[in-house]
Amino acid sequence: MTAETSVPSTALLAGADRDGSNYTARHLLVLEGLEAVRKRPGMYIGSTDSRGLMHCLWEIIDNSVDEALGGYCDHIEVILHDDGSVEVRDNGRGIPVDVEPKTGLSGVEVVMTKLHAGGKFGGGSYAASGGLHGVGASVVNALSARLDVEVDRSGHTHAISFRRGVPGAFAATGPDAKFEAGGLRKAKKIPRTRTGTRVRYWADRQIFLKDAKLSLEHLHQRARQTAFLVPGLTIVVRDEYGLGEGGSKGEESFRFDGGISEFCEYLATDKPVCDVLRFSGQGSFKETVPVLDDHGQMTPTEVTRELGVDVALRWGTGYDTTLKSFVNIIATPKGGTHVAGFEQAVAKTMNEVLRTKKLLRVAEDDIVKDDALEGLTAVVTVRLAEPQFEGQTKEVLGTSAARRIVNTVISRELKAFLTSTKRDAAAQARVVMEKAVAAARTRIAARQHKDAQRRKTALESSSLPAKLADCRSDDVERSELFIVEGDSALGTAKLARNSEFQALLPIRGKILNVQKSSVTDMLKNAECGAIIQVIGAGSGRTFDIDAARYGKIIMMTDADVDGSHIRTLLLTLFHRYMRPMVEAGRVFAAVPPLHRVELIQPKKGQDKYVYTYSDRELRDKLLEFQSKGVRYKDSIQRYKGLGEMDADQLAETTMDPRHRTLRRINLSDLDSAEQVFDLLMGNDVAPRKEFISNSAATLDRSRIDA
Repeated sequence: MTAETSVPSTALLAGADRDGSNYTARHLLVLEGLEAVRKRPGMYIGSTDSRGLMHCLWEIIDNSVDEALGGYCDHIEVILHDDGSVEVRDNGRGIPVDVEPKTGLSGVEVVMTKLHAGGKFGGGSYAASGGLHGVGASVVNALSARLDVEVDRSGHTHAISFRRGVPGAFAATGPDAKFEAGGLRKAKKIPRTRTGTRVRYWADRQIFLKDAKLSLEHLHQRARQTAFLVPGLTIVVRDEYGLGEGGSKGEESFRFDGGISEFCEYLATDKPVCDVLRFSGQGSFKETVPVLDDHGQMTPTEVTRELGVDVALRWGTGYDTTLKSFVNIIATPKGGTHVAGFEQAVAKTMNEVLRTKKLLRVAEDDIVKDDALEGLTAVVTVRLAEPQFEGQTKEVLGTSAARRIVNTVISRELKAFLTSTKRDAAAQARVVMEKAVAAARTRIAARQHKDAQRRKTALESSSLPAKLADCRSDDVERSELFIVEGDSALGTAKLARNSEFQALLPIRGKILNVQKSSVTDMLKNAECGAIIQVIGAGSGRTFDIDAARYGKIIMMTDADVDGSHIRTLLLTLFHRYMRPMVEAGRVFAAVPPLHRVELIQPKKGQDKYVYTYSDRELRDKLLEFQSKGVRYKDSIQRYKGLGEMDADQLAETTMDPRHRTLRRINLSDLDSAEQVFDLLMGNDVAPRKEFISNSAATLDRSRIDA
C-alpha cells in the first residue's frame, strides 16, 4: 500500500498534511460585535424566513411593552409603511441619550450596537421585563439595511440612523439613500414633558429569504394578546402596506381593561361549567448571579428574587385544553417550569379533594393530568426579574424555582375553591370535579376499546363486528370503508363492491345523537361502538389517525330525508370524536342517483341508461333529449333507496371509483362547524326551533319526499 492511499479522506478534504501542521491560528475567524449576528442570524432569531422577520418585529415591540409594564407607557403604535419598512412608536421614557462611561457612546448607540447591553441587567430599570438577553434591538439593527431611531427626552428629539449596524445619518428616506457615518444628534426642541421612542427599520433582504413577509394576522393576534396581559395599554396596528385580505389597508386598535380574566373568556369557545377563577400569589427564591462590584468586577452574589403568579382559568363543557403561558407578557408556547408547576398542582389538588369528598371510588386509580385539564381554558402568567429562558426566542422558561412557587400558589387557591362552602362556588366545584372523574372513566373505557381495535389477522378477526364485510387489502391508503344504511342495501353492496379494497359496515337506521349524549353512552351504543372499533383509531382525545384501518370513510345512505338525517348523525359522531379524520379530508358522502332513464335505440357510443341526481337535472336532461330527438321510455325509474338498485347499477353509479361521485367533508371553519352542530344536534331546542321557523319560507317543497 502506498503512502497516498493510506491518508484519511478527511485530511485530504481539509487540504492538510498528515501531522496537521498546515492548520494554524490564521485559519481561525473571530467575529466581533454585530458581524456574528449577520453571519449566524438563526442563532438569534430562529430562522431567516417569515418567522424570523416577525421575531425581529416582536423584539422592538417588546421593548416598548417593557416600558408599559413599568408603568411609563400607555400607548404603542405599530406602522407597516408602504415602502416595506416597519415603525414602532411609544410614549415611554425614551432610550437614555447620555454617554455611557465605559464605552464613551450614547445610550442609544450602546443599545443598538452592543450585544448583551441594555437596561435589564442591573435590576434598577425594570422589575420585570420581556427583553432579558440585551440582544433584541441590536440584533434587529444588525439585520436591517437601515434603522432609524428618534428619542424624545430632556426637551429634545435625538436622532440617529444605522446602515447594517453602522451609526450615522442618511440624506433621504429609504435604505439606498446616501449615508454618512456619525453619532447621535439633536434634531429639534420639544416640550420637556414629552417623552418616547420611535424605531423604524428596513429588513435586510441580503439576510432574509425573498418570500419572507410579515403576517398581519399574527401581528393582530400578538397585539391583542399583549393588550389583554397589560390592562390599560392601547396598541394600534396601522397597515399602510396592504397586508390585509385582498391587499386591503386599515387600522386596528386593542385595549382591554379586564386583564387575563377577559383573555380567558376570549380564548374559551365552549359553554362554561364554572365562573372564570382568578388565582394569584407570590413567592421568593434565591439564586447566585454575577453582580458588578465597586471595582468593576463581576462577582458571584446570592440575591433574593420575588416571583409573582397570576392565573385565570375556567372549565367548560368541551374536551380540549387551551393553556396560554407567559413570563413578563412574553409568550412561552412550549411551556416551561411555570406550566409544569401549574399542571402538577391542578392534578394533585384535584385528587386530594376527590378522595376527601369520596367522588373517586376506593378501587379507582387517581385521575391523571389530562383528566383534570379536560375542558380547561387557562392563562398562566408569572412576573420576575431576570428569568432564565432556554434560547433567545424565549419559548421555554427555565427558572427552576418557578415550578415550586406556582405549584404552591395554585394548590392553595384551587383547594380553597374546590372545598368552598358558599352555595354557588360549591355547586360549580362539584361540577368541575365530576367532569374530571367522568374524563378519567371515559379514558379507561376508551383504552379498553382501543385494545380491541387493533387490526387482527385472519385467525383473530372474530373480535371485529360480525356484520363487517372486510376487504382483503392491508394497504390503508387504498382501502375504503362504506358505512351502509340498512341490511337490504348491504346485500346489494356486497355484490357491487370490489372486495379487494372496499369494506362494508351496515348500521341499523339512525344512530345515537352524540351531541346530546355523554361519552360513556356513546361508547355503550352498539352502532357507534362498532364504527369506532372498525376504524380502529380510538375516539376523542385518544384518537390516533395513524392507526386508522382505512384511507377513506364513505357514508352511503339513501337519497331521501331519512338518509340525510342519518348522514348528519354520522357526521356529528365523526366531528365530535374522530375529528382528525374529517380535518385530513378522509370522510366522504356517497352520491347515489335519484333517477334512471332508459334510452330507446341509443346511438353508437351512447349509454343505454342515463342517471340523474336531482329533479332539476332530470328535467334538464329530458329537455336535452327532446331537443336532440333522443327517444326514451316514459317509465322513468325513481330510486327510493339503495336497496332498489341491482348490484351493477350500484357499482356503476355509487361504488366504482371510475364512475362514482363522492363529496368530501371539509372543516374550513372550525368555529362555524361547532356552532352548526350545536344548533342542529345540541340540547338547546329553542335556537333550533327558531332556525326551522325562519328557514321554512326558503324551503324548496319539491325536495320533500312525501
